[in-house]
Amino acid sequence: MKWEEAKKGFDSYLRLEKSLSQNSISAYINDINKLIVYLDAKFNGMLPDKVKLIHLKDFVQWLNEENVSPRTQARTISGIKSFYKYLLLGGKIESDPTSLLEAPKVGRKLPDILSVDEIDRLINAVDVSKSEGQRNKAILETLYGCGLRVSELVNLKLSNLYFSKGYIKVEGKNNKERLVPISRRAMDEIEAYINGYRRTLKVDSESEDILFLNRRGKKLSRVMIFTIIKNLADKIKLNKKISPHTFRHSFATHLIEGGADLRVVQEMLGHESILTTEIYTHLDRNYLHDTINQFHPRG
Repeated sequence: MKWEEAKKGFDSYLRLEKSLSQNSISAYINDINKLIVYLDAKFNGMLPDKVKLIHLKDFVQWLNEENVSPRTQARTISGIKSFYKYLLLGGKIESDPTSLLEAPKVGRKLPDILSVDEIDRLINAVDVSKSEGQRNKAILETLYGCGLRVSELVNLKLSNLYFSKGYIKVEGKNNKERLVPISRRAMDEIEAYINGYRRTLKVDSESEDILFLNRRGKKLSRVMIFTIIKNLADKIKLNKKISPHTFRHSFATHLIEGGADLRVVQEMLGHESILTTEIYTHLDRNYLHDTINQFHPRG
């Protein structure tokens, strides 16, 4: 079994059986490519079914010597474990060489967040005199008002806007759909964009149902959303490294600071496990303190 054949099958497995996004699949394949590069150099192009635990431990040691961060090492090892699990399930190998492979311990990194004032400053910095200004303002209000991932934002459809009921339908990870409440302010900005700038565009046939479009009438890229936010941060001289995900973190943190139930926040963010949502409680010690005072007998 050659690497290209194994990677092709793994790609199909991730796409069809795991229903992963193309970005996630690319990340997994990139993990395998790192291992291939190493094996080519160190073990003369060892094939996937010949790899043993000792070779993988050498690979991890090499990653460490190359000053790859523990977080990236853990991500790479996770991808390789998934690859060999696929090979084992498919009968391509008789035993899984990754079963005893340990990843470095990674502490959970608390995400950066923005204050309400900083978010307002960013949104107010949008130049609405420019043709795409109203679109950009609607984008920021939607990111912050709904807590969307950037992939969910760029794929948001006109047909999934239920403004009369105050909801939007979001297609999240693994093609899972969820209903997310949307604020009146975000709805107003989106409607102004739809009735204004979007109507001036010659919309590409494949993007007719996509909400946010570029000047060529096509779906915006993830990179473009990053660029819009970076330029605004530079404009107001915001001394923080931010991204579209910062708005999602801020959305969740501000909800919890306001007293929102953790399960509700989990549902709105589309987290499969509440353990993922719990990270936001660490950002607000007052939330933890108030919870103990309210619910514990000795509070």
